[in-house]
Amino acid sequence: MTANDYLRFIVEQIHSTVAATVDKGGLPVTCVIDMMYADEDGLYFLTAKGKDFYRRLKDNGYIALSGIKGESSMSCAALSIRGKVREIGADMLPVLLEKNPYMLEIYPTDESRNALTVFRIYEGVGEWFDLSKKPIERDSFSFGGAENAANGYFVTDSCIGCGKCLKNCPQRCIDFSAGRAIIEQNHCLHCGNCLAVCPVGAVEKR
Repeated sequence: MTANDYLRFIVEQIHSTVAATVDKGGLPVTCVIDMMYADEDGLYFLTAKGKDFYRRLKDNGYIALSGIKGESSMSCAALSIRGKVREIGADMLPVLLEKNPYMLEIYPTDESRNALTVFRIYEGVGEWFDLSKKPIERDSFSFGGAENAANGYFVTDSCIGCGKCLKNCPQRCIDFSAGRAIIEQNHCLHCGNCLAVCPVGAVEKR
C-alpha cells in the first residue's frame, strides 16, 4: 500500500487512536483522538481550543499515535504514526464535520462549535504491523517529505552462513538462497534473536 492508503486506512478502518504528546515537564500524555480525514497533504483531526491537548500540540508541534483493527491480538492489524503537526484553523472544519456527523451531537450549535479547530499531521513516518498474516506482515512508510530511514536488523557481509539465526527466528524469515543470511524485512518481528546468537557479529541493528 502507499502512504496515502495507510492514512486512509487509519481514518476509515481504525478511526479512534491513542495519541501521545508531551507535557511541560517532558512527560508523555496519552488521549483517545479520532482521525477524521486524510488526503495528499496529510492526516486531519480536530480538538477544542480550551483542552490541555490543544496546548500540548501548540507547544511541541509533534504527535505520535497508534490504533488497531481486529477482535484479538492474532487477528489485528496495527498502524502507528509519528510526525509534525500544525493548527490549520476552521477552514477544514466543514469537511471534517460532514464526514464525522457524530461531532454535531457533541457540539450541537454554531456557537458551541466556535471552540473547535483543525490540526493536520503534515509530515511523518509510520509503521504497519499485521499479526493476522502468516508469517506476520510489516511495512514502513513516510509522507510529507519525511525520510523513511532503515529500521530493524540487517546481516552484513561478515555472515558465514551457519544458520543459527534462522534456528532462533520465530517467523523463519531469514533467507539463505544467496549463500548468506538475508532477513525478509516485511516479516521480521524485530525481536533481536539473530543479533544475540550470531557467532561472528554479522547482524547489526539500524
